Amino acid sequence: MWSDEHRETYRREGGRFPSDLTDAEWGRLARLIPPAKPGGRPRKTDMRAAMNAILYLLRTGCPWRFLPRDGFPPRSTVYNIFRQFQRDGVWEAIWAELRTALREHLGREASPSAAVLDSQSVKSAEKGAVATAL
Repeated sequence: MWSDEHRETYRREGGRFPSDLTDAEWGRLARLIPPAKPGGRPRKTDMRAAMNAILYLLRTGCPWRFLPRDGFPPRSTVYNIFRQFQRDGVWEAIWAELRTALREHLGREASPSAAVLDSQSVKSAEKGAVATAL
């Protein structure tokens, strides 16, 4: 099932956890991480360690309070970064970058030219609408 090529592609060496970003992955994502906001204290948190912590949580599915203390920023810091990224649209930018890169790697156009909606998608979207009274 797995060829040596696949094993080599997905092998993780040097990181503490399998979910840790490789240097190449971090190089692609680092430019999408917003700088510290002006006027505040300089950022002390290692953003790569924070991203590794978030990926660890997402991969393992463990609760925030179970985040290992060794090698990761404090869980409250990681949680605040995660939530700030949600509010600022950073996650959407990261997913768009990764989706575009994957599509180009597969020889496709960077953005999809079509979408598929089935009747279940439309029905659930209709139920989620807010009713307004005139």
